[in-house]
Amino acid sequence: MANYGLIGKNIAYSFSKKFFNEKFKKEKLTHSYQNFDIDTIELFEKIIKENTGIKGLNVTIPYKEKIIPYLDTLDNQARIIGAVNTIKVLEDGSLKGYNTDHYGFSKALSSYPAITNKTALILGNGGASKAIRYALDTLGYACTTVSRNKTQDTISYKQVTKQVLEDHLLIVNTTPLGVAPDVLKCPEIPYRHLTKEHFLFDLIYNPQKTAFLKHGLAKGATIANGSKMLEYQAQEAWSIWNS
Repeated sequence: MANYGLIGKNIAYSFSKKFFNEKFKKEKLTHSYQNFDIDTIELFEKIIKENTGIKGLNVTIPYKEKIIPYLDTLDNQARIIGAVNTIKVLEDGSLKGYNTDHYGFSKALSSYPAITNKTALILGNGGASKAIRYALDTLGYACTTVSRNKTQDTISYKQVTKQVLEDHLLIVNTTPLGVAPDVLKCPEIPYRHLTKEHFLFDLIYNPQKTAFLKHGLAKGATIANGSKMLEYQAQEAWSIWNS
C-alpha cells in the first residue's frame, strides 16, 4: 500500500482526491490519496515527517513555487518552468519535483483547432502561469502575460486594450478568479471586444463554466475549462510516481 496526497490551501473542492481514489478502486489498488490543506508552506515538513508512507504528492495553489526550497532535486522541465505540481519520494527518501501542468495543458489544447496566428494572452503570473507559458513557447506561440502590476516581463490589466485582444486570439486564465464559491469573479479585461475568432481557456474546472468563460460564450468564442488538463496532468503524475 502506498499513500499519495495533495498539498494546497483551501482545497476541499479539489478534483485530485476524487480522481485518484476512484482510480485506485477501479484498478483494485490498496493505495490512498488525501488532501493536506495547510495555511503556510512551512507545515510541509511536518506532513513529510508524520506521513512516512507517502510515495508521491501533487501541489496546487498557492504553493507551486514556494514548495521548491523544500525539495532535494528538480526535473529539468520543472527547473526551467520554476514551478512544481508533482513530487516523487525517491527510494532514498529524497524529494524530487516535477511539473506536469505543461503536459496536461498542451494535450488538452491539442484537441481543439489550432489558433491561426499562434498568439496568446496569459492572465496571471503565478506558478500555473509559468507552466502555461512554457507549454505555449514550446508550441511556437507568441505570448504576453498579464499581471496586476506591470513588470519587466508582463503588462497590467489596464493595458489590455481592444487592440491587445485583437492581437491575441488565445486567452488563458491561470488565476483563481471565478473558482467556487466566488463564481461571479473574473479577470478584468474588456470582454466586449471578444469575437468568435477568440478561444478562452480557463484552468478552473469548478464551476465548469466560469464567469470568464461565459463572457467568451456570449461573444461566440470557443471555450474550454481545466477539467481535461487536470485529468491529463494527473495521469502524467501517476506515470512519474510509478517510473
